[in-house]
Amino acid sequence: MILIIGEAMTENQESYSASGLATPANVITIARIVASPVLFIIILNAEDNGGTSWAAFILGAIFGISDAVDGRLARATGSVTKAGAFLDPLADKVVVLGCMFSLLSIGRFHWLPVLLIVLREIWISGYRFWLARKSLVIPATEFAKWKTFTQGVTLMIAVMPTFENVDWLIIALLWIAVVMTLITGWQYVRSGYSASSSGSSLS
Repeated sequence: MILIIGEAMTENQESYSASGLATPANVITIARIVASPVLFIIILNAEDNGGTSWAAFILGAIFGISDAVDGRLARATGSVTKAGAFLDPLADKVVVLGCMFSLLSIGRFHWLPVLLIVLREIWISGYRFWLARKSLVIPATEFAKWKTFTQGVTLMIAVMPTFENVDWLIIALLWIAVVMTLITGWQYVRSGYSASSSGSSLS
């Protein structure tokens, strides 16, 4: 969730190495994926409070810090890998979508914005996999990083007890995140199509 306050990827694609799954940065990323169900359970157990709890907020903040740390660590140690370029956005999606489904199931989020975000993420994940098979890795744009940041902030505020009854703010932020998510999805497809058509590898 809030993890999304970390950087997605740099635009320096030549720094990618072809292998190296078990790097320190990737271990942190994988740990975030493995630990994410704990956050979902906390949110679901806080149904009486609209999914808000300080435990969820704090754990989400820890995820956010880890997301920033793994990216910086990868660059600092020269271990920015293709595996990391795939795992980092995957971890973001697991946490974001898991939190959204949890908040949807207890009535904190409406189904339509969540559905739009889910459909976009499924499509882009499949497209990303298709590009990876062609040895193409598309870096995140600045706007995509802001999209990820907005999603994280939306989820942080949604689980923060201080904003338990401020529904209008949650709804507004969620729809802003939807618009940014759809725009960045279109940008990603456009960049992927351009790279694929030119036949030049970005990795």
